[in-house]
Amino acid sequence: MERVSLTAIGEALVARVIAIANQKGGVGKTTTAVNLAASLAVAERRTLLIDGDPQGNATSGTGIERGSFERTSYDVLLGIADIASTRIRGVQFQHLDVVPATPDLAGAEVELVDTADREQRMRNAVQAVRGEYDFILIDCPPSLGLITLNMLAAADALLIPVQCEYYALEGLSQLLNTVHLIQHSVNPSLTIAGVLLTMYDARLNLSRQVATDAREYFGSQVFDTVVPRNVRLAEAPSFGKPIILYDVQSIGAQAYIAVAHELIAREAAMPKVHHHEVATVDSAAHEASA
Repeated sequence: MERVSLTAIGEALVARVIAIANQKGGVGKTTTAVNLAASLAVAERRTLLIDGDPQGNATSGTGIERGSFERTSYDVLLGIADIASTRIRGVQFQHLDVVPATPDLAGAEVELVDTADREQRMRNAVQAVRGEYDFILIDCPPSLGLITLNMLAAADALLIPVQCEYYALEGLSQLLNTVHLIQHSVNPSLTIAGVLLTMYDARLNLSRQVATDAREYFGSQVFDTVVPRNVRLAEAPSFGKPIILYDVQSIGAQAYIAVAHELIAREAAMPKVHHHEVATVDSAAHEASA
């Protein structure tokens, strides 16, 4: 396993909450959530993966069998359970915990509509466990509905997977508009953690053009690492394994290890936020809105 050990690059930002979102489906969002979480866990970063997608693919992709758990992210959003009693500890790796999801989560869209503080449910739940992790990754559904809004309200930053295919950049303006709305309402501190190019095929002019366009538009926010098209990466979820366990030698596994390297380096370069500071900021925001 020596190849997969990541060098510690400074001190990772404690309790960094990153939502992985793109309302366009099929862009490698869940693949990124699962494999980035696994790579961070291998790097001995305490990592929590929250499955916020009713499809539950991040749950099955980490090898959690449906029916092996009672509480889900649906219960967290509805206030029925907290994250501490919902998470599954040590999933595949010592440092990886997972909050699972089932199709029941889709019902939260309707059930939360008339609920007080409906956009803050996940944020409040996450605050209770921030001190226990280095990274909390949230896999969002491929939509911009109330569930995604909740996840973005809970996040410090947004990681956007963009597939290197036709129409890839179309629709991103809608996502960025949503981010701006959230910044001006429920989560003023939300930032962009980065844009990750996925399904890259160096043989295709189209892939290279999309990568060029993305770098022109987003600049340094685009990760240096690109995730290539890789059969082994596509096969891994059907075996309930992150790619790092399914085939660590594959180019897909090496890409996500490199993405984890970059993320750790980016976070280490940022000002550290301590838990008492997070509480102070939240209290100030609450008082300002009162």
